[in-house]
Formats: sequence, structure tokens, C-alpha cells
Amino acid sequence: MAAYLCPPAVIHGEHAVETGQIVAEVRDRHPHAAWAPRIDGIAASTGISTRGWMLPLEAAVAPGRGGGLRAVGIGPAQEALARDGFTQHEVDRVISALEAIPAPQTVEERTAPAWEAVRSYGERAARGALQIAGLDPADVDCLITSHSTTPALPGLDIALANKLSLRNDVMLLPATQWACIAGTRSLALAADLVAADPDRVVLVVISEALSTTYQPVDDTLESLIVRLLFADTAVAAVVTGRPRRESVLRLDSAWHHTVPGTQDLHRLDTRADGTHFVMDRRGPRAVQETVTAMWEWLRVRYQDDPEAWHPDLLLAHPGGTRVLEYMEQTMPDAWPSGLLDYSRDSYTSGNRGGAAVFDIMRRAHDAGQNPGSRAVLYAAAPGLTATALEGEWL
Repeated sequence: MAAYLCPPAVIHGEHAVETGQIVAEVRDRHPHAAWAPRIDGIAASTGISTRGWMLPLEAAVAPGRGGGLRAVGIGPAQEALARDGFTQHEVDRVISALEAIPAPQTVEERTAPAWEAVRSYGERAARGALQIAGLDPADVDCLITSHSTTPALPGLDIALANKLSLRNDVMLLPATQWACIAGTRSLALAADLVAADPDRVVLVVISEALSTTYQPVDDTLESLIVRLLFADTAVAAVVTGRPRRESVLRLDSAWHHTVPGTQDLHRLDTRADGTHFVMDRRGPRAVQETVTAMWEWLRVRYQDDPEAWHPDLLLAHPGGTRVLEYMEQTMPDAWPSGLLDYSRDSYTSGNRGGAAVFDIMRRAHDAGQNPGSRAVLYAAAPGLTATALEGEWL
């Protein structure tokens, strides 16, 4: 399967959003929520003090452009009130009062600026990855893209093909529904593509504006957690079938796993006011099932190794600290400690979804790794599905 990965480019959201800002906004909006007395402890338990967003917090919490009459319109409301016996003076007063009621942003108001940011950040990441790899846009044979919270048609693939002036014969492979698994699954697909043609150059770009799931009106505990967790990031990397001077990681094998009947545990719902990320408390247990299955894949893969094999790096995006703890608890006893240090470091500034594994890999690269170090890359996503890769640092 050998595929060669150049260091990824990582573009973090440029607007720093403090946890304290989120807590203050939510507490002011939902003072009587059942979880309100515990909000400080809940926020502290995430371990996240600051996250970067592509747009400022003010953009997420601002009211929509229309007032409380946006759904029915002023004219029909006036006619209904007049038919019900209201005088013109009373109608005018009622209409004025209803127009003053703040309305939530519409899907268009919330998504349009985020989509513009996703394209801009994606382009910056793509150009950065090509520069790191010592390549030009004309060298790209295939472009794989993912962006899960800003649905669009045409998508990021077409936008980048035009922005980067890619060749007309470049294969475009958009994958907008990969979500958190985009990092590992895109690399697995890229590895298959270069295995079929070792001279092929694959560019992977993942641009996620996860802050679009911040929904001010929601008052559930799960919605509070979503507000606190997510960060916005764009990442990109070049994968080739032959080693380059810039290559840092060789990918040797891939593994995929899906847990049946778990499609409703975590999901995106599109409603009148935008995209809502719906969480189920059973989710971490389902993710743990994929971790157990991954351990078994690695055990079988290396059961004939004459030495006691173990990874030197575990670049994992399991979605939360609970699963990171579970991974540490269920690793073979002989494995060294600290394998998840870069994953934990990345998580302290937010859950980056599909961009997470590339960010974790970049942190490991910048810290310096010994040639020959074995690495395992892992991610799980709504579905509930997971993909892992195993390879060697160059």
C-alpha cells in the first residue's frame, strides 16, 4: 500500500473565542436552564480555554435581519388582525411590537458567511501544502476535499479547482459527509489512488467551520457541550506514490470499521435557523467499540512480529477526552505511556472534527520524530464509523 505523506499545512480559525465568553453568553440567554448552576464546572471539564473560529462569536449570536414577523410577512399579519376586528391604530401597534422581536438567523444568514470562510481557509491550506511539498497546482492529479457543516453544491472541490487553477483533467473527489473521519479516510483513499498509479499526486484539503453548529436558542445540555467543544480549522497535505525529499510519513496499511445501528447517535440536523449537531450520551460507548476493534486489527497484523511491536505515536481523534482515557486504559500493558500526548495537546484548543488528525500530525512533526518511529492514525465519526492507518516516520 505504501503511500508517502508530506507535512500538512494547518490554518487555525483566526478569531479567538474564550470559554468565559461562551459561558457568559449562554448564562445570560438561558438563566433558568436545568444545567445553569453547573455551567462553570461543565465548561472546566472540557479542558478547553480558547478555540479559534473562522468568524467571531458575535456572528454566531447576532439576531437575524428580520423581526418576529419574518415567517408570515407584515401584509398577511395586518390582514389577519383587521379581519379579527382590530382598529388600524391597534394593528399598527401590534405590528410594531412583533417586528421588534429578535428572530434567529436563517440558514442562509448563518451559512453563507461561513461557506465563504471555508473556501478562503481551504485555499490558504491548499497553497500551503503545495508549497511545503515543493509542488505547483499544475502537479496535482487528484483533489480530495471535505467540509461537513457548510453543505454546498458545487462544493469545495470545484471552488478550489478554480481558485488554484488546477488542470482540467484533475480528478475531483468531494466527501462532504465524512465529518470527523475526514483526516484518516481521505488518506486511506489517497493511498489507494497512488497504489494504482505511483506517479499520481493527490492533494487533500479539509476545511471545517464547526462553529456554525453554535445555536443560541438551544437550551439542552448537549447543546451547551457543543458550544464549548468545537473549533474551526482548515488543513491540507500532499500524498504521493513515491517518496519525495519532503515526505515525512509512509502509510503502510488502512483499516475501516462501522458499528451497525448507530447512525442516530451523533448527527447534523438542518433546521430553519441553521445546522444543529445532535449528540447522544451513548456515543462514547459506541466509539469505544471501534477502539477495541482497532486494537484487534493491530494485534493480528503484528502477531508474527519477532519483537514486541508497539506504536511510538498514536495520532487519534476520538471526539472527546472520555474516549482518549478509554484508549489509554485498554492499550496493551507493554506499550509505552504518552502515546496520545499530541492528541491531548490538540484537544486543549478545541475539537477540530475532520481536520483534527492533520493538526495532531503537524504537532508531532514540529516536535521532531525519529526516523523509523511507528505511527497509528485513528479517527471515529458519526455513523458510527472509524478509519485507522499504520505507517512509519521517515
